[in-house]
Amino acid sequence: MSAPPVDRRDPGAADRRERLLRRLGLVPSARDVVHGYLDRSLPGGGAVVLDAGCGRTSALAPFRTRIADLVGVDIHRSEHPLPWLDRFVLADLCRDVDAFPPSTFDVILSSFTAEHFDDPPAAFRTMARWLRPGGWLVLSTVNRANPIVNGYLSLPPSVGRPLQRVVKAEGGDAHRLVGACNTPGRLRRGLVRADLADIEMTTTDHLARAWGRHAATFAMGLAGDLASHPFAERRSTIVVRARRAD
Repeated sequence: MSAPPVDRRDPGAADRRERLLRRLGLVPSARDVVHGYLDRSLPGGGAVVLDAGCGRTSALAPFRTRIADLVGVDIHRSEHPLPWLDRFVLADLCRDVDAFPPSTFDVILSSFTAEHFDDPPAAFRTMARWLRPGGWLVLSTVNRANPIVNGYLSLPPSVGRPLQRVVKAEGGDAHRLVGACNTPGRLRRGLVRADLADIEMTTTDHLARAWGRHAATFAMGLAGDLASHPFAERRSTIVVRARRAD
């Protein structure tokens, strides 16, 4: 999961905003939940792990001492160096089922990629196939049950792509949005159909953190987070952990 965007004119802005969000009770953050799920899912050492959808940073980086082989996969090549990876593979999770052999990985992390999948059930089946029996998928994605997220995902590309370039940390982070499985119920059903079990799911407030590039977009996200926080099913982000059956 990407770190909160930093205002380059004021490198301390992201830290101040995060402290504000925590004082307002907008916790746990999606990063907190992902970190906890990864900590519980990774073996103590020697893990083989896939970062599926490589962003500018990775929630896996703090766990490098427990990872023997950290592989990245994405449909796009990153515009930025990814020094925490041991290797990178260009592949589409919805189609390139043979990009890795079956039962390769102990853990797969998918950070804010599911909303871009053309065929989410196929991607879930692919990742389940790549997991070793007993291995874990940790996934974060946006929640269409949140009215702001649903409106954002429903915009026509002619409007949505320019808006993405404004709210994202960098214009290069703007990719085509689909949102075909992006409610807790749809996501759970897709994971079950991929033969993933022991599903744990948490919804979190993430709009202000994701849209923190500018003061105006941060304020919009903060208003949305505060409005949806009392309704767990409507919080903007879903984080889930699911296990491949033994």
